[in-house]
Amino acid sequence: MTWMEELKTRLPKDAVSVNPTILEQHGRDESYHAPHNPDAVVFAKSRDDVVEVMRIAAKYRVPVIPFAIGSSVEGHVIPVQGGISLDVTAMNQILEIRPEDFLVRVQPGVTRTQLNRALKPYGLFFPVDPGADASLGGMAATNASGTTTVRYGTMRDQVRDLEVVLPGGEVIHTGSLAAKSSSGYHLTGLFVGSEGTLGVFTELWLRVYGLPERVMAIRAEFPDVSGCVKTATAVLGAGIPVARMELVDERIIEAVNAYKGTSYPKVPTLFLEFHGNPEGLERDVQTARELAEEEGCLGFAFDSDEESRQQLWEARHSAARAFMAQYPGRGMMTTDVCVPISKMAQAVTDARELLDRQGVYGAVLGHIGDGNYHALIAVDTKDPEDVARAEAINEQLVEYALACGGTCTGEHGVGLGKRKYQEKEHGRALQVMKAIRSALDPLGIMNPGKLID
Repeated sequence: MTWMEELKTRLPKDAVSVNPTILEQHGRDESYHAPHNPDAVVFAKSRDDVVEVMRIAAKYRVPVIPFAIGSSVEGHVIPVQGGISLDVTAMNQILEIRPEDFLVRVQPGVTRTQLNRALKPYGLFFPVDPGADASLGGMAATNASGTTTVRYGTMRDQVRDLEVVLPGGEVIHTGSLAAKSSSGYHLTGLFVGSEGTLGVFTELWLRVYGLPERVMAIRAEFPDVSGCVKTATAVLGAGIPVARMELVDERIIEAVNAYKGTSYPKVPTLFLEFHGNPEGLERDVQTARELAEEEGCLGFAFDSDEESRQQLWEARHSAARAFMAQYPGRGMMTTDVCVPISKMAQAVTDARELLDRQGVYGAVLGHIGDGNYHALIAVDTKDPEDVARAEAINEQLVEYALACGGTCTGEHGVGLGKRKYQEKEHGRALQVMKAIRSALDPLGIMNPGKLID
């Protein structure tokens, strides 16, 4: 019996597919990396399904690649060695909400917007917002973050416990429901960000938060990118508890206006959001305005009603799609580095100048409040010279980040695109990571070719 035959025998009817269209859908993500189809797609509906897949995969030494929404941008879910794409989108139940503990238990296929709809009647919300309506399992796998990180932190800060199916089919829990623990190794922190290379998540316990009494969004417009960054640094230095602080350059603004029908001034802009009570917000916003004006702010526009605020953040979340809509047929390369806050102004300015100097179709945006920024580049994937030029830009941005004590990826993850920088960033610690991976996955079947070799 082959592994494919055993899968079809031991799993529920219609759980295994070799339909060419389905294989193709699971052979790519939203990155520019070359697609590669799996040999089969398994649609898991329960932990038991996942356990069965892992046992069979270990028996036949078949690669397994966890898959959900497929919104990753560094090739994480591309089955570069074929094998089984393990689709967990049907595992999408919100299993338990504990308002008094500010905790929720979910399956990995639950999306962040699905969760927030369920939490709203309780006066709660889940804060991590990467823009895409990604699955919570996928967000944990890449240690996703996004626009609210400056206030609430990354996925690693939100995950209390994971139920994980290991490569041989064994099921473990990595943590507890307690707010803190000094017991044992921090396995939850290890598995969050492991990109499907150590096991498959089947349940997650997540922290949730009370909805703020009032929310206010602001657009602060500047003549140059430097003014945006200096203002952001000043706001953080003043101790203002800003909830979101996003930088978009003039090229992104122009693209968003065309894509969304907005009419924002075509200048570098800070999108900010404040959470709190009315009295505190007024003071925080006034202080932020004064700091912005000291850096040459051209306009400080309030979006306090819900419709305007949603439009503002919809524009920010649409930035990548809006930019790429200008260049149909091209692939998107999005760089993702994170630097110390003190280096942010120089890093972003240099990135903007680099894109202009190289003559590529590029733009800069980022979660400026935590030092994480991106350069979007529209790449002709059929032109090796254009791909090489974009990769050279990416490499220069990474080299700068590492030289000043930063990291090659702040939130997108390593996947395929950032593997070559792992040794330079981590040094001898990379050998420890390899030893951990080898210990948990001695057969090398979990998402091979990703994160670390």
